[in-house]
Amino acid sequence: MDAAYVFRVRFRLAPAGGARVEPREFETVLRLPAAASGEEGWLFFRDSLWRGDANDERHLRERFEDVLGVPVSGVAFRELETDEAYLDALKAEIGADLGRFNADDVAEALHKYLGSSVRVRSN
Repeated sequence: MDAAYVFRVRFRLAPAGGARVEPREFETVLRLPAAASGEEGWLFFRDSLWRGDANDERHLRERFEDVLGVPVSGVAFRELETDEAYLDALKAEIGADLGRFNADDVAEALHKYLGSSVRVRSN
């Protein structure tokens, strides 16, 4: 099982010693590994996303600054990139406690947080 949350991240370089860079801002793709369903951190999508967007961009910018080691000026969620096995396990874990997601079914729970931003890789 394998999955990652994919983000577009804008970051700035701040060189020391009076050095200058052009351009100062860059954009990159960050793939944040998704925790296995039921394991610590598996609720990242619920806690960080809403309808396929970052629900607290400032918090994610701070988190990604720690990951990248540079000042982050913007974060945009793109998709959950996953294989079929991970998605099946995620759906099973969500289905075991729909109340945690305030949803009537698994599809509704996934849509609430991920929107339509799930891409399943074929093996």
